[in-house]
Amino acid sequence: MKLEVRGAPNYYACEAGILDSLPSLLGRHGIGNPLVLTGEKSWNATNSYFPDGLDARRETYGGECSIEEIERIGSLVAHANHDAIIAVGGGKVLDLAKAAGDLVSIPFILIPTLASTCAAWTPLSVIYDSRGRFLHYTIFKGSALAILVEPAILVASPPAYLRAGIGDTLAKWYEADALLRQIHNWTVPMQIAREAALLCKTNLLAFGNEALEAAETGTATHELVKVCETIIMAGGMVGGFGDHFGRIAGAHSIHNGLTHLPEAHSFLHGDKVAYGILVQLMLEGREEEIIGLLPFYKKTGLPFSLKSMGILAPERAAEVVAAKALAPGESIHFLDIALTTEHLTNSILQLERLVND
Repeated sequence: MKLEVRGAPNYYACEAGILDSLPSLLGRHGIGNPLVLTGEKSWNATNSYFPDGLDARRETYGGECSIEEIERIGSLVAHANHDAIIAVGGGKVLDLAKAAGDLVSIPFILIPTLASTCAAWTPLSVIYDSRGRFLHYTIFKGSALAILVEPAILVASPPAYLRAGIGDTLAKWYEADALLRQIHNWTVPMQIAREAALLCKTNLLAFGNEALEAAETGTATHELVKVCETIIMAGGMVGGFGDHFGRIAGAHSIHNGLTHLPEAHSFLHGDKVAYGILVQLMLEGREEEIIGLLPFYKKTGLPFSLKSMGILAPERAAEVVAAKALAPGESIHFLDIALTTEHLTNSILQLERLVND
């Protein structure tokens, strides 16, 4: 398979007061009529950091990165002759901006308000239906014109989102490693992707707990900023350089299966992916690795079983998750394992017994 490298945005900055540079950034690129795409909570957390005098229409998104919402924003942009999208928010807002920008061929500037995923960095969007159920991924040819990270905004966000970001980014190592182990002669981009994935694991296990403690007190410590940049930058580089050899495998398919359980809807994307890591490891027969990760999961509050997510009928839930996770086109099929619904269901239930005993 051909590997396409989209390693980085055109410009990235993480520093206090970075949003003050927005007018000059727009001017350098000849952007005169941008649309600010955001959510109500995201805008409330961010608007005080925006420079005075920035003349831009603001649009509140509809709550999901769905096909209907992408088309709505694309139509709005086209009719108002907007020449860029400035997205302010979490992963769904950023994904929506990428998809709408690609649809109408205009650049996008991304300002993350949460360190919950690598959505700001990676040139893809996760598409859901209007009820929040996963549909598919769309990968784009281009990356962001700019990513602007104001640490104070991330520090002020709920710690639960940082925890979810840690879970989502920890999966970079376990999924990329599972994919790259199947390749005998790595290209340089594959090597970069693997090193970025290993950096994700190393930084998160070393500094994740300290970062969460700092987030609880709203303190922008060195460890907190390092973890945020690991999630946004290093996490995005894994897929940016590794392409389909460094993106997703079993853990994300388990997440997608969990979106079909109403009991799991209150858990964030990264929480469900973190649980998916353990299911993938069980499929791979790596029980010792699971046991080694359990103290970190328990200290950070990441879910490690269906029971820990409040799912009290594990047999039924395991069957639903397994069936959805094994749908045609799901990334779990990239694992070097012959899978059946029965096999995956049994692995999910084996994990329950292992971690809940």
